Amino acid sequence: MSVALRVVGLTRRFAATTAVDRLSLDVASGEIFALVGPDGAGKTTLMRLVCGALAADEGRALVDGVDVISQTARVQSAIGYMPQRFSLYPDLSVMENLRFYGEIFGIPRSDFETRARSLLADFALDAFADRLAEALSGGMKQKLALACTLIHRPSTILLDEPTSGVDPVSRREFWRLLYGINRSGTTIFVSTPYMDEAERATRVAFMTDGKIVSIGTPAEIKAALHGEVVEVRSSRYRDARRALRGISSVRSVEMFGDALHVLVASAEASIPEFRHRLQAIGIDDAAFRSVPPSLEDAFVARLSA
Repeated sequence: MSVALRVVGLTRRFAATTAVDRLSLDVASGEIFALVGPDGAGKTTLMRLVCGALAADEGRALVDGVDVISQTARVQSAIGYMPQRFSLYPDLSVMENLRFYGEIFGIPRSDFETRARSLLADFALDAFADRLAEALSGGMKQKLALACTLIHRPSTILLDEPTSGVDPVSRREFWRLLYGINRSGTTIFVSTPYMDEAERATRVAFMTDGKIVSIGTPAEIKAALHGEVVEVRSSRYRDARRALRGISSVRSVEMFGDALHVLVASAEASIPEFRHRLQAIGIDDAAFRSVPPSLEDAFVARLSA
């Protein structure tokens, strides 16, 4: 297996806080690797360490075998980094923003025009080449930021929560673009707060308190969940959640869309008890069924362990 990103014992501290704690990780060439975790887990710090924007206190990060600190210039030509707040210039047009980043990466003018036109066409931005960036919708701004990240044709891209605050339709479109980019051979290392996005990755890592606590394919992570999930639906879901949390056999109760997901050892054994407990407080409309665990169920269970 060819390794695109390798992190070995990486540590970064901010005063008394250890944001990344002796973390080791390999990302294979050509995969989509998703990083998930609660706010403050260290995801953004890890991204910045890997791209060389921050220096580590301990450990190393390598891109295609090249150290990100000692050979920063080589690494920056091989990666594209899209932070949470990508710096588009609002008073420049779509094409002018691309040209600005093309000049930063030293792309010859003879190559830039072809690359830029190709990216704009692929991202359905060609009709907006002359529009100011400030006049774009949120989803279009994210697509332009991604195009700027790709203008120098990096072999690996790092995306820090690229779809945060974007509507669901734009999120699906953004991931359609990522799949196309990945099919061309580009490695994608992406952090996301959305479990449905993590489900689309080749592999997923759960990060908390600066450490990776679980890693594998989405199927592997869900299969490793100890327990079963009961879905509960009721018009009084808040009351139902409070009541179910008081049952000793319940490991966790979380909202999942418009239903509750309850983690237990045995769904078959728990459902009669759940029904009895809710009916005792006047909840007669509850519906129960055993459902396959989701990645979010596995994530919540891992954090609750």
